[in-house]
Amino acid sequence: MAEFLIAGLGEILWDVLADSEEIGGAPVNFAYHAGVLGADSIAVSTIGNDERGRRAIKELTGRGLNLETVSIDQEHATGFVEASVDADGVAHYIFPDNIAWDHLTLNDKALSLAPKVDAVCFGTLAQRSDTARASIHVFLKEAPQALKVYDMNLRQHFYNEKVIRLSLEKAHVLKLNDDELRTVAPMFTLSGSERNMLSELHNKFDLKYSVLTRGGNGSLLMGEGKVVESRGVEVQNMQDTIGAGDSFTASVIIGLLQGHSLEDISEHANRLAAYVCSCKGAMPAIPDEFKLIK
Repeated sequence: MAEFLIAGLGEILWDVLADSEEIGGAPVNFAYHAGVLGADSIAVSTIGNDERGRRAIKELTGRGLNLETVSIDQEHATGFVEASVDADGVAHYIFPDNIAWDHLTLNDKALSLAPKVDAVCFGTLAQRSDTARASIHVFLKEAPQALKVYDMNLRQHFYNEKVIRLSLEKAHVLKLNDDELRTVAPMFTLSGSERNMLSELHNKFDLKYSVLTRGGNGSLLMGEGKVVESRGVEVQNMQDTIGAGDSFTASVIIGLLQGHSLEDISEHANRLAAYVCSCKGAMPAIPDEFKLIK
């Protein structure tokens, strides 16, 4: 058994690309990367009883993920998203409605493990339906001991101020990117530089830590009364950005659980995300040099 048990809570879906389908979804990407970094990790989600669902189980099991906490929906299709990658390697997504993770159901195993997790990461997208949102907040309630990580993950029009506010109120750690910061700035009357807007949001919701990723321009980590800024790591042989932010989040959370300095956390997370950008897909094999829990 590893030092920490970490949960990714929300959507499992297939990224349907021009020439392939890649398994993903931010919470399961996060769970995968937490696992390869050395934690015990679980994906808490719902898939359909269909061909994509069966492939998802095969793919994710083959990548070492514990799927005991994934429930099966008999009536709705396994999630998928039409994904495209632009000339800069940045992914763009179109999500269909009313699929399995919109009906996220917590099975008995998920409910039994909720009080045992050390950290749980959840986002906004999976909260687009009342059913899934209710299940997510039940899991959070059943895990009072856990470090609660809100990876904002805004997609298309599937968000609103009420959902974002409630999620921020439940979170100990916020992770968002520079585009998302600009999107929520009017909702919470944030102004000034990115650093100033992040600080205002951090203080408004009494967060322990706030993490801002800025693509190739690095990151800001805020907490413990200080701010650590990184210029980022140059990506060698850029492939795509799919999963890079999720790997970054997993690195940060394990570093926080281990009590590492924000400087060391920032350095590792940026190196890992750059490596993921040099690979195709959200869940590439990760070299042992990145492992945090030996």
